[in-house]
Amino acid sequence: MQKSVRYNEGHALHLAFLARKEGTKRGFLSKRAAEASRWHEKWFALYQNVLFYFEGEQSGRPAGMYLLEGCSCERTPAPPRAGVGPPGARDALDKQYYFTVLFGHEGQKPLELRCEEEQDGKEWMEAIHQASYADILIEREVLMQKYIHLVQIVETEKIAANQLRHQLEDQDTEIERLKSEIIALNKTKERMRPYQSNQEDEDPDIKKIKKVQSFMRGWLCRRKWKTIVQDYICSPHAESMRKRNQIVFTMVEAESEYVHQLYILVNGFLRPLRMAASSKKPPISHDDVSSIFLNSETIMFLHEIFHQGLKARIANWPTLILADLFDILLPMLNIYQEFVRNHQYSLQVLANCKQNRDFDKLLKQYEANPACEGRMLETFLTYPMFQIPRYIITLHELLAHTPHEHVERKSLEFAKSKLEELSRIMHDEVSDTENIRKNLAIERMIVEGCDILLDTSQTFIRQGAMKNSNTIIVKHEWDSKLHSDWTLFLSGPDILYSSKEDRSVWPMRVAVPGGDDIQAKAQEKLALLKALSHSGGDNVRSENSCLLFPFFISTSGSAPHNMI
Repeated sequence: MQKSVRYNEGHALHLAFLARKEGTKRGFLSKRAAEASRWHEKWFALYQNVLFYFEGEQSGRPAGMYLLEGCSCERTPAPPRAGVGPPGARDALDKQYYFTVLFGHEGQKPLELRCEEEQDGKEWMEAIHQASYADILIEREVLMQKYIHLVQIVETEKIAANQLRHQLEDQDTEIERLKSEIIALNKTKERMRPYQSNQEDEDPDIKKIKKVQSFMRGWLCRRKWKTIVQDYICSPHAESMRKRNQIVFTMVEAESEYVHQLYILVNGFLRPLRMAASSKKPPISHDDVSSIFLNSETIMFLHEIFHQGLKARIANWPTLILADLFDILLPMLNIYQEFVRNHQYSLQVLANCKQNRDFDKLLKQYEANPACEGRMLETFLTYPMFQIPRYIITLHELLAHTPHEHVERKSLEFAKSKLEELSRIMHDEVSDTENIRKNLAIERMIVEGCDILLDTSQTFIRQGAMKNSNTIIVKHEWDSKLHSDWTLFLSGPDILYSSKEDRSVWPMRVAVPGGDDIQAKAQEKLALLKALSHSGGDNVRSENSCLLFPFFISTSGSAPHNMI
């Protein structure tokens, strides 16, 4: 006999009480019974993602409940009815609003409901659609990002307010100084009044001469200023400012195009595939969707904010201040590390998913959207990889046309250095990740495994076929300027072994089997070891010999160029 499922009944009754008092949606609905033709009116209350129903509005204990997580709701037509009852009653039943709650797994019978008013039924369907804990988490993440952005804006506004306060204090001081100058000028004017009264008695011809002189002085002054303005327009500084403005306008256009590409990636691929993964027969799992798109939705949200800030600054042209926007953007660009680090893996997951015909067909349908302009999903996933280098190049060009005394010079140089540092960190992380993946791939190719390849300090150098199918291993401790330990897999004779013979011919404790051809091949490899040690071969030791696979691997340090 199958045991019944136990649950916390007290907590369920508490939730039912909250649903009665604070439920998202409450009211009477008719619920279809197990028999196909019977409907029972119940009082329903929706609280979060749990739907309770009671025998009546005043009932204290629920008659049942449904968990709505992962469910969907859709309208259904009125069921066909036999010709029973008066026509007016049948018409009233047909006008009622019918809808069904579908559970996201097999074996669960749909919940069929109806209500009297169409508007009431639509409100119930909307409330059930939104009763999902996963949607609440997504909405919480979006609100958290907005909250962080608003906090940063508040901090920026506080700094701007302090600066404005200091400017007002300086202006008050300047006003006081100007007032004192005006008082001094008024006193001077009072002293000059007798001289002005004498001028009024001057000869009319003298007045005409002075008027012509005043006109000439004004014309010369205007001509001088016109020459100054024309000289400045043709000056290198003005040309540099024009190029700087052009770079800023180009950056805004590029940012707008990048945000549009991210919008297509999220709304044209990510969200539809996320919905497809929640369907009854998903062509792709939620884990694969997360592995393919990573945090591209967060990146889109970040750049939408940055783009809005750029457009606001362009609206204030010709005054262009961009440094504070980069100060806000820089701390958030660390989200690119996760995307860049796992980009190659996401493309590999996408390639594996394309082996599924249903997924491949669905993906081609999304890629046929006119907004994609014939571009594939791989193209959109590659765009964020180039955004940090694009910012570095733009800042480099901007600094080239920014004077050293410019107010934004230091801030832009700081932003450029931070972006270059972030680019180096991401490059190193990608290199380390790819190195570990390639070493693990080689280790899986060995039948009995190879423990040395499981060490994360191993550095992959090259992979490929050698002339011989046999390979030897020579472990060697270097006593030279290299100061590094190497493990070399070299193509050569079958076995290299230790011996006290031929010490005058070969380096200490190293000899080879008989045969001129084998000795000649071994001599080439030992000559290579001599060149690497830079000490005449005295430090060459054959500590371990075995047949291995045809690969060349370096365990640590940087390999000399003549070895690769």
